[in-house]
Order: sequence, then structure tokens, then C-alpha cells
Amino acid sequence: MNKTKIIVTGLSGLLGSRLKQLLSSDYDFVDFSLETGVDITKPSLLKEKFKQNSPASIVLHLAAFTDTTAAWQQRGDKKASCYQVNVVGSQNILNCCQQFKKHLIYFSTDFVFDGKKKTAYTETDTPSPLDWYGQTKFLAEDLILKSGLSASIIRIAFPFRSHFEPKKDIVRKTIESLKNSTLYPMFTDQIITPTFIDDIVLSLNYFFQNQPCQIFHLVGSTPISPYQLAVAVAKTFGFDPSSVKKGLLADYVKKSAPDARPWAQNLALSNQKVKDLGLDMKDLSSALQTMKTQINHLVN
Repeated sequence: MNKTKIIVTGLSGLLGSRLKQLLSSDYDFVDFSLETGVDITKPSLLKEKFKQNSPASIVLHLAAFTDTTAAWQQRGDKKASCYQVNVVGSQNILNCCQQFKKHLIYFSTDFVFDGKKKTAYTETDTPSPLDWYGQTKFLAEDLILKSGLSASIIRIAFPFRSHFEPKKDIVRKTIESLKNSTLYPMFTDQIITPTFIDDIVLSLNYFFQNQPCQIFHLVGSTPISPYQLAVAVAKTFGFDPSSVKKGLLADYVKKSAPDARPWAQNLALSNQKVKDLGLDMKDLSSALQTMKTQINHLVN
């Protein structure tokens, strides 16, 4: 049986590389990346690559400029890399999807919200991003929604996995800092929604097969403060939980340079919509235990 062919931008990244590991036996992924000679900011080149892969019916757009601090230094600059990749690149992908009649699955972020809501954000809440990274991701969302294209918009938050050397995620950074006794005081007054990457990847089966034209929050089931996350990581991986010190986002913001990027306080996202679809998004404890098993399996 022929496997469904899917064009993927960002296949070598934190999430894309795990997608390749877990689902390559079921799908034929085509890597659109700089490593394979595809620059999404170059429309004529991108169009030619779409022509060469006409059997692909789906485009999974993972590629993004995600360095939030570097993005803030570029704020307002539409010629700089953050805007070029996140907005111009996404517009180019969108144009090609329209021309070649492909369903687009666009990955966005919790950073499209300003963090002022007191409860978890749902898919019906209106975005109001604080920083430039969030603004560029929302601009791309808006382009897609207004285009009328067959598209799914998937927002994720603080993704983590057991192995990926090129980039450390929030959980593996915490493990390393606990190991080296270099963990900074962790915020007690911020809420985030850490998400196990394996759950995101396996849930993509639903989106590949059903191609829903809606917004989804594909996130973990435990909104939690960074301090509580670090304590849970310490307990799971055999470190002293008392070594995790408390800090305040409010104090950090006050002490930051005047031009430091703004931080959202409540980035809790509700995943009820995807859970109602039957998708399994683990709570933090289960995800960390699974991650620990995977790490031990590799070591042993």
C-alpha cells in the first residue's frame, strides 16, 4: 500500500525529528528545509519544490524562528529573520498550498496570548501577543484564517522529549541544571503548559486523516508553574526537590533591562477540545515517567 506523502517544513527540528522517528513507517515525509535546499522565504524556489512533489496532499508547517529573545531584538523589523521566516515564509507556504490545492497544518504557539486571563485559554479566546515572536506567529495564523484555505492551526506549548542533542527543551534544561547545581530560582507566579512531544506526534495521525479546518490546543494536561515543574522533574529524576528555589516572574521583570522582552504570566492552555476527540495528552507526571523510561532504555 502506498504511504500518504506529506511535505514537512522543519523536519530536522525538535518536533519534526521525533515525527520522523515515530511515524515514518506510516507516512512518506518530504523534508523542506535549508538542509535539503528549500528556503521558504524564496517563493519561486518553493513553488518549484511544490511542483516536484505534486502527489503530496498535506503540508505540515513546523519551521519557525523560535528564539524569543532574539526575536524581541528584531521587533518591528520586517526584513529581519523572525518576520521573514514566521510571516513571509508562512505566506509563501500558504500561497503554494492554495495554488497546488493542499491541506495545511500550521503549528503555532501559546505565545499568541498576553497571559492576562485568569483561567486557561481556549481556542475561542482572542489572541493578543505581547512579544514579537508571538506577534509574528499570530500574523501567520491570521493570514491562514483569512485565506479560506483548507487548514488546521495547532498551538503547542513548551514541548519536551527524552533525546535531542541540537536543542535542549525546558525539561532537559532543568535536569542538566539540577545535575550541575546551577538551577536558577524558578517562577511561582507564572503558569505554563509543558507538553510531551510524543503525544503531539502521535496525535498528528488524527489531523493527517481527518484534516479538520479549525484551531486546536495540542498541549499537555497539567498547567503548572515553572517552580512546580522543576520540583516534579527533581522528584522523577532522583534529585533533591529542596534544591529547587522559588523566584517571582514579577521580580525578574522589574530587574530586567528596560528593553527586555515582555513575559506573559498565565500561559495555561485548555486541551479539552482535543481530549474530546479522543487524543491522549498525558498529565505531567505520566509524561515525565515515560521520558525517564526512554532515557534509561537508551542508557542501558
